[in-house]
Amino acid sequence: METTTPPRPGLREMKKRRTHDELLRAAVHLFTSQGYERTTVDEIAEAVDVSQRTFFRYFAGKEEAALALEGITVGRFVEGVRARPAHEAPMEALRQAVLEGWSSLSEAIESIASVELYLRMYRVIESTPVLLAAHLRRSAETEDAIARVLAEREGLDVDADPRPRLAVAVFGAVMRVTERQWSTGEDYSLEGMRELTSRHLDQVGPALLGGWRDEA
Repeated sequence: METTTPPRPGLREMKKRRTHDELLRAAVHLFTSQGYERTTVDEIAEAVDVSQRTFFRYFAGKEEAALALEGITVGRFVEGVRARPAHEAPMEALRQAVLEGWSSLSEAIESIASVELYLRMYRVIESTPVLLAAHLRRSAETEDAIARVLAEREGLDVDADPRPRLAVAVFGAVMRVTERQWSTGEDYSLEGMRELTSRHLDQVGPALLGGWRDEA
């Protein structure tokens, strides 16, 4: 009697992940080439040769697809902060999480889109009011989540002690400045982003506490 070999474990999950990534890749290409507002869900689905119904199995709508790459980076960063050694000071944990996270993150991002395309998508978000509003809302939620991680690491009550939120607010501002400069510069490499991030973080102390005028 002939037996049927069962499918490999995880095969369905792999197929779902592939469809998700193909839809996301198509969405990013369309958003960056013809604009967010001019792109329809039907166009994204047609680019992957699936139905609109299939698109909505993976994304609640265009906005979620537009912010998906950002969501990957944010999720990795939060997990990176949570995994930092307990002996590291809070700002050092944030610094190392973002600097060391770019290596593994590059694989996750570049499996879907090139770094240049990722940066072009970042500019689309900043120039599209509805996406920028959603981006800022998510940023606030992310900063709250990271502040809670830091407070837990330090044994603090995040709602009573302002230091975790202050540290995350300063760090988040540095990252926003860095991302904006990176996205408008000429060096699109991840190594360039790492160096720029490190350089800007090194300037936080002098910028906040030091004088800015030349003493010559």
